[in-house]
Amino acid sequence: MIHKIVRRQKVDDSHLPDHFSPILKQIYASRGCSDEDCELSLQGLLRPDTLKDVDLAAAIIADAIAANRRILIMGDFDADGATSTCVCLLALRMMGAQQLDYLIPNRFDYGYGLSPEIVKVAYEKGAELLITVDNGISSIEGVNDAKALGMQVVITDHHLPGSQVPAADAIVNPNQQDCQFASKSIAGVGVAFYLMSALRAELRQRNWYQAQGISEPNLATLLDIVALGTVADVVSLDTNNRILVDAGLKRVRAGRCRPGITALLEVAKRNTARIVASDFGFAVGPRLNAAGRLDEMKLGVETLLCDDIMLARRMASELDSLNAERRDLEADMQQEALKSLAALSLDESQLPWGIALYQEDWHQGVIGILASRIKDRYHRPVIAFAKASDEELKGSARSIKGLHMRDLLELINARNPGMIIKFGGHAMAAGLSLKAGEFARFAKAYDEAVRELLAPEQLTGELVSDGELAPHQLTMELARELRDAGPWGQNFPEPLFDGYFRIVQQRIVGERHLKLVLETECGQIMLDGIAFNVDLTTWPDATIQYAQLAYKLDINEFRGNETLQLMVEQIEPK
Repeated sequence: MIHKIVRRQKVDDSHLPDHFSPILKQIYASRGCSDEDCELSLQGLLRPDTLKDVDLAAAIIADAIAANRRILIMGDFDADGATSTCVCLLALRMMGAQQLDYLIPNRFDYGYGLSPEIVKVAYEKGAELLITVDNGISSIEGVNDAKALGMQVVITDHHLPGSQVPAADAIVNPNQQDCQFASKSIAGVGVAFYLMSALRAELRQRNWYQAQGISEPNLATLLDIVALGTVADVVSLDTNNRILVDAGLKRVRAGRCRPGITALLEVAKRNTARIVASDFGFAVGPRLNAAGRLDEMKLGVETLLCDDIMLARRMASELDSLNAERRDLEADMQQEALKSLAALSLDESQLPWGIALYQEDWHQGVIGILASRIKDRYHRPVIAFAKASDEELKGSARSIKGLHMRDLLELINARNPGMIIKFGGHAMAAGLSLKAGEFARFAKAYDEAVRELLAPEQLTGELVSDGELAPHQLTMELARELRDAGPWGQNFPEPLFDGYFRIVQQRIVGERHLKLVLETECGQIMLDGIAFNVDLTTWPDATIQYAQLAYKLDINEFRGNETLQLMVEQIEPK
């Protein structure tokens, strides 16, 4: 789909410092930045005590440490869950916890969250205190079972709660009712980090460190893991999240990050000294997620926990192989999905407003990525399903701006009792389980609900541009300034520009990437560009001499040399 390019309106940027270039001042101002938002100092982080029940949760965990009770961290099988697990394990070790373990459900055997089935496993492992990370807010039955077995339960989560919350001993979730914590978009790993900060203060108040003869831990050493989980979970980069990510990236660039993160960056061929947030999102996160998608997330967790760089490199290589396998699976599934949509013999305007896809042999660990790819292609909310058992389908949903996916599923569930087994998630992404045999009925109800909640113009994708750059502005200096002005990410988008160029050369590299040599309209300068995953039915085409590009400024490094390159987000022949 060719998206409509919409340029941002000029806004007042006079409140921002003059040491920024005029272009950067306008970019920051258009994203709502104040002077303070540009500093990204750790002193600007929100206080932990504004999180509801964080002090209660800290006291429960401190009591368990003091009594030498068995603590089990219950994680999730994605990058946010893995990093959350590692933050808690490493922090608790530094604080002197002795009996400590973790458990991440295999998605294929146990599904998501603190299910009654995984509670039994935790009980068999001797857990006395369960701490959930990046899950638990919807685990009503699991928490009840854990309590019945004599376990205490502390929930840390960031997903939206339903009408009923679990009867846990404490719940730390910024999205629960009456929580005053201002960053509602914090990732699960951020919530875990805040809880560990509150626990550190609780133990300090009890003179625990002095009594045990240990140093009070510096939790800033965990910020590289926090940054990775925050970016990989694609949460909104509000100011608080940007502070966390920026601090983590600085640790990586300074060579002070976990060996596992270093190894993952190496296997992805990223320069640690120049890492930016998108490297976590597109290089490290997918490799970490591959473990949970195709096998068990334990490999991902152990890679992050590893203190030996040689062992970390071996584990990172395993994750890289799993990610390559995941990419192959995803490519096959995407082709099958596109064929099934094409078989409808409809043009794009006649597609369902809400696209639901299912094929019995699809891999349930990859359906989330599939939904995201189809959503990006057609700019419609997509749910992809795979067979979980003879009785159940597992679905993964991705939404577009203006449609709250979790609320949509709640509406469908209310209208069709019993069709959906369970669901949960966010505005932009959600998961659900569906009774086998109900796919056709669900697909119809889903499309009808989407049509109720969206207007036709919302199905047309837009690329929001920061405007056109003059030839004299296409410089390495501006590219460096914009790179250093991050972190960029969800709802704080990396600067995107648009303009018309003459195509001097074009060729395919890799499988579907278009390498370009471009000339500005007035012929003043020539520069390189690359567009990833282009439509091979259109490109390359020597008869196309001019195109409108939407692009980002990029610095290409090759054999120690740096050159300016346009990262082409969209290319439209003119």
